This record gives sequence, C-alpha cells and structure tokens, in this order.
Amino acid sequence: MKKSKLLALILAAAMVITAGGCGFTGSSGGTAASGTEQTASSGAASSDTITVYDTNEIRTMVQWAASDTNSFTILNNVSEGLYRLNAKHEPEPALAQDCKISDDKLTYTFTLRDGLKWSNGTSLTAKDFVFSWLKQMSADATNGYSFIMTDYIVNGEEYLAGKAKAEDVGVKALDDKTFEVKLKQPTPYFIRLTTLPMFFPLNEEFVKSKGDKYGLDAGSMIYCGPYVLTSYDPASGSVMKKNDSYWDAANVKVPNVKVRIIKEQATALNAYKAGELSRVILSSSDVPAMKSSPEFSSNNEFRTTYLQFNLTDKTLSNKNIRTALGYAIDRKTLADAILSDGSAPATGLIPNYMYGNGKETFRELNGDITAFDAAKAKEYWDKGVKELGSVPTLTLLTEDDSVTKTVATYLQSEFKKNLGIDVKIDSKTKKARNQLMDNNNFQMAITAWGADYDDAMTYMDLWTNGTPYRGSYKSDTYNGLIADAKKQTDDEKRLQDMLTAEKLLVVNDAVVSPLFYRGSAYLTKPNVKNLVTHPFGAPIEFKYASLN
Repeated sequence: MKKSKLLALILAAAMVITAGGCGFTGSSGGTAASGTEQTASSGAASSDTITVYDTNEIRTMVQWAASDTNSFTILNNVSEGLYRLNAKHEPEPALAQDCKISDDKLTYTFTLRDGLKWSNGTSLTAKDFVFSWLKQMSADATNGYSFIMTDYIVNGEEYLAGKAKAEDVGVKALDDKTFEVKLKQPTPYFIRLTTLPMFFPLNEEFVKSKGDKYGLDAGSMIYCGPYVLTSYDPASGSVMKKNDSYWDAANVKVPNVKVRIIKEQATALNAYKAGELSRVILSSSDVPAMKSSPEFSSNNEFRTTYLQFNLTDKTLSNKNIRTALGYAIDRKTLADAILSDGSAPATGLIPNYMYGNGKETFRELNGDITAFDAAKAKEYWDKGVKELGSVPTLTLLTEDDSVTKTVATYLQSEFKKNLGIDVKIDSKTKKARNQLMDNNNFQMAITAWGADYDDAMTYMDLWTNGTPYRGSYKSDTYNGLIADAKKQTDDEKRLQDMLTAEKLLVVNDAVVSPLFYRGSAYLTKPNVKNLVTHPFGAPIEFKYASLN
C-alpha cells in the first residue's frame, strides 16, 4: 500500500490551518450583513503579522523526510518549486520562467529565472533540482514519497533499487538555467506535481555541510521561497519573515507570519476572540451561532470520505449487500445537518470542482453516481440476504476522533432506519484502524483520501494494486482502464478511461461508497485578505495575503 502515508498530508489543507477564498469555480463561502451580534471578533489585529495555528506538532523540516501537512505548510512558504499554485489553485511559473514540452510529451525542459538566489546569497541553479530530486528518489528519502517521482521519471525506480546510476536517471542540468526531465509515459498533471514540496530544490553544498543537523532549527536551513524561518520549535510553532532575496519579493505584502501549535479548538477560538489569531476553524457546534457573522466563511476541499468495503469478507463479498448499504445513506443530511461545517454530500468518488476537460469538471462530466434511495436500499438488501441465506451481522470500523465517530453514529442510525439492521461500531485509534485494514481484518471502514494534485488519477490508481486496505479489489477491467489512461496521449480518451473507471468502482462493482467531501468553516479577521488555502497539494499560502 505504497500511498498510505499520503493520508497524513492530504494534502488538501489541514482542518485547522485553513483559509478562505478558494478560487476554483463553485467554491463556497459566506458572509452576512455587518453589525450582527454573533460576530466573534475582539482584540487588536496586527498590522504586520498573520497568525494561524495547527493542532499537531511540526514533525520535521527535512524535505525528504516530511510527509505531513504541518511540515508542508512551513516548507511551502519558505521554499518553492519550478511552479507554484496561484490564488486560483492553478500552477504558474515560479523558480522556472517557462517550460517546453516535447511533441511526444515525454521531455520537459524548464528554464529558470535570471538571478535566482538562496537566502544566504548562493546562486540557485538547475543542479539544485537534480540534487534534490535524486535524493527524493533514493533510500535517503523516508517520507514515503519516492513513488511520486519514480513512477514517472525515466530510471527513477531503478535508481531507488540501486540498479541505475544517477547519470542514467531522467533529470539533467543542461546548464545553470536549464533543467531537463524525461518521463516514462505522458503525464498531463506533471507540471502540477512540481508544486509539491518533494519537488523543491536543495543546495547540495549547504545540505552536506550541515550533515545530520540539517533542518533541525531555523539556522540549519537556507530558503528560496517568499519567507524565511526566524524560529522553529516543533512543539510551539514557527515564526517567518519576508525573504528579501526571493525573486518575487515585491509582491509579498505581509512582513511576518506565525504558525502556533494549539491542540484544543476551544483554546484556539478564545485566542481568536482575544485578537491573537488571524483565523480560527469552527467546530460543527459553533457554526450555527457564527454563521451570520461577517467574518464567517466556508470552503470545500479535494478530500473524499467514503465507506471501504472488504470484498473478501463473507458478507461484504455480496454485491447486493454493498449496494444496499450505499443506497441507505442520506448524504445531504449528513453534510448539511450533522457535519454543518462546509462539507458537501458526495455524489461520486471524485470531489466537486476537480479538473475535467477545461470546460466542465470531472464531477459534472460523470454526473451523480452516488444516491440515497431507501426503497432501492431495502430491495437490494433483501436480495443479498436471500443469497446469503440469513441476515448477516455487520461491524463498521472507524477512527476514534470526534468527527468520524459522529459520522459512524449517523450511518448506524441510517442502516437501522432504512434497512432495519443493527450495525456495531468498532472505534480505534488511527494507527490501530490502519493496521486492521492492512491485515484484512475488517468488514467495512470509514476512511478518506485527499488529492495530491488536481487530476482524478490521484484517486483512481489507488484501487489497482489489490491491497486489503483498498478492499482487496482486483479487476482486470479496472486495471486496464487505469493503465491505458496513464499511457494515453489523447487527453479525451484518457478522460473517458477515468470516467468509466469511476462508475465501475462505485456503481458496477460497489467497492466503495462515497459519503462526503470535507469542508471547513472558519472565522477570519476583517483586516486579513487573500489568505489562500489550496484544496489539494501543499496547503496554506501566505504569499498572496495582505493586511489592511
């Protein structure tokens, strides 16, 4: 299950370090007339500092070891890749000024900007990308992300396995300003991948001079992004200031940024009310009282929570039973009334607003393939029970966090109301739940996936390896569709492969039952503008923000 470690990223934005103004078409957000008594604002707002928070400690600042959202939040703002996501979540030239793609779509030639500098004054060159990318494709990388390069780059897998030399890998510095990448197969979203922290450059001389102390504190790093670290404490947070050596420093408007670690939501809300935070995430229970505040907004993320069925289980191997369970869930009530946090009911595996063909989103193109229908649920359930010979006993495996437990309790009530069955809830820590799923010791489980990049493939290829975590799903038809999509040079045919594959996975084979697309509700101080959170990839962006 090579991609399981990505669950920590999801790279969609963190639930706590979240921001508004999602620029993708159809993003949700809300304000109300000013003067309402529900507003939570009080305390003086800073004129030169944005302060946000996260609930978990920052695990590492070592780029090839980082795999969590907390670390990526910092890395994304003190560093940068060839391309960067703009305020509309589209990749635009960053350290690279342009890119030329060969006719066969296998060779990418990036030209770096003139005069790029590291924060210590050292010139930033194409060799810094070669060094960084080779390290990410080597045994040195401990973040579980080697595949995000080796899957695509010529001889990347062989290099990781020790079967190819560095000079044989498809990453070359043709000169100081020209970086060439050779791919094994056409990859339409490759440019978007270069916005992720794993693809950021590293200065070989500096990294090697620090040895095993690299990344341990602010002084053991150099920077090429909008900000530099001035202090870094994994337990308490980080402080950043504007990087005057950054190529686009003239467009970085906020001088200082703080990321605090606050583990309790109530504590964070109090800090926001006291003027100590620029933004705060709201719990579902807080939303009704705050929804009419002019400081309230919400947004959806490219993250789908779904039921994963275990196809090797005696009961769940029955397709009619799986289909019945999917039809029995009223997802609109779950999202709007139970969660009430900006989440949206899932109408398919691929979230709303993800890229489709440039004119319509993937979801618009494939339509609603997940639905609530109590009558159909009972019809399929009765068929399944007849085939099994008796009414089965079902257990739902779930994590022990409050949101997931709330969702599990709701599903339990839906199954009781619409199918007349009592489903047991087995609540475990995330680690224990993952272990049970990896060991094929579950019937059905609530799990989720967040997009790493804006393309349906970030979801679709998860079910090609037949692992227990993905329900032990094995389909030559499905695998064939995904394999063709990965090598397809015709974008229309590639898209059709994935549209067909989603319907096969969700409807025809009923392997998963999508529940909701995660959202966030929050309050933002009136003086903070354009603080952007991406619904996929590296999370919060301070570069585009400003303070009134």
